[in-house]
Amino acid sequence: MSTYEEKLSLLSEMIAFAQIDGQVHEREHQFLCIVASQLNVDKSDFENLFTHKAEKVIIKSEHQRILQFYRLALLMHADGVLHENEQIAIREMGVNMGLSPFAMRSVLAEMQKSPSGLIDPDILLALFRAQHN
Repeated sequence: MSTYEEKLSLLSEMIAFAQIDGQVHEREHQFLCIVASQLNVDKSDFENLFTHKAEKVIIKSEHQRILQFYRLALLMHADGVLHENEQIAIREMGVNMGLSPFAMRSVLAEMQKSPSGLIDPDILLALFRAQHN
């Protein structure tokens, strides 16, 4: 992640995704706070994104797009409830990012199989690499 604007754009997209089911659950908010902290985004800038969307910045790196998809998938599981709207939206967002629908489906299936909802980063990348062949 190279610019502050890109970081704000990613967080803004994640916040919009968290709001799809009509509310931002406390666990979703905590997860978003952790991501904002890891991205070194100022707390006031982060909180402002809940009322003012950041300008959308296109992610050029495939690796960064995969990472953003995984963040969204983790966010989707954060409240412990998988809403149909979230499942539809994450697939649309992934396709709009230029990611393979087959790889996305595989990642989501692996996450559901995992007791913690997490998958190994090497497996995550392997699922997307498999679609390049």
